[in-house]
Amino acid sequence: MRRRLPPLSSLRAFEAAARRGSFTAGAEELLVTHGAISRQIASLEDWLGTPLFDRLGRRVRLTAAGRDYLEAMSRAFDGMAEATRRLTEANAVRSLTVNALPTFSMRWLLPRLAGFQQRHPDVALRLVTSDRPLDEVREPFDVAIRRGPDTWSGCMAAPFLAEWEVPVMSPVLAERQPVRQSVDLAHHTLLHADTRPGAWQRWLSAAGQQGLAVAGNQRFDHFYLTLQAAADGLGVALGPLPILADELAAGRLVAPLDGPKLEARGYWRVTPNGRADDAAVQALSAWLDAEGQAMGAPDPSDPDA
Repeated sequence: MRRRLPPLSSLRAFEAAARRGSFTAGAEELLVTHGAISRQIASLEDWLGTPLFDRLGRRVRLTAAGRDYLEAMSRAFDGMAEATRRLTEANAVRSLTVNALPTFSMRWLLPRLAGFQQRHPDVALRLVTSDRPLDEVREPFDVAIRRGPDTWSGCMAAPFLAEWEVPVMSPVLAERQPVRQSVDLAHHTLLHADTRPGAWQRWLSAAGQQGLAVAGNQRFDHFYLTLQAAADGLGVALGPLPILADELAAGRLVAPLDGPKLEARGYWRVTPNGRADDAAVQALSAWLDAEGQAMGAPDPSDPDA
């Protein structure tokens, strides 16, 4: 059945003027002249056979029929706008900004991102690395990755990857100066990261070697520099598992001791409350959870995790 509809341009003119309360404001919104919008509305009234506005000198006021028609037209235009938004968003590449810790990004996230992109080719990820607390981050983000638990106001957060620390070193250094038990670390330089203060003290205490006199200590301001120094044979670092799983499997680093494996603060995904319902954010969150669970992390949907 053919629909009997007035010209769309006349409907737009009426809806804008009626919603804004004047022909002048409606004309400004539609970027047309006052005369043009007045003629469009007069044409619509002729087409409908009823006045939509009372003209009161320079002022106009909706008639009862005009008020009813505005309500119906507003619903129609809102419906068209929403249908257009859904259609364009469904066909558009969605962009996500991920703010993640530098070492985590280089050692764990980047080597796995191809798997996410293959599953979600419509999501373009922008990765920003930072170890600053989230309340000091000024650039907007969709998902942040930080060690926790912590308090992140205005955000939803869940753990997705647990972490344990063990001594790691280059295979060349391990062959030249073996570490068969924790006391053998006395012959080595211990590598420290300013971003993980007290890590070696905690590990040595757990190993029963508190107060162990070592050959030397060397400090770095970033954790990834500490791990690179270990790979280059400068000493022994406390390396996180499973973050270094790929490095150990490839033989670029070795973990000479079975333990103790000291549990450290795990990794949490953090999302601003206003972004939590976004489909792309939910896809990335689900992927992070699945990757973490594959490595033995707790299921964030499990209330007992």
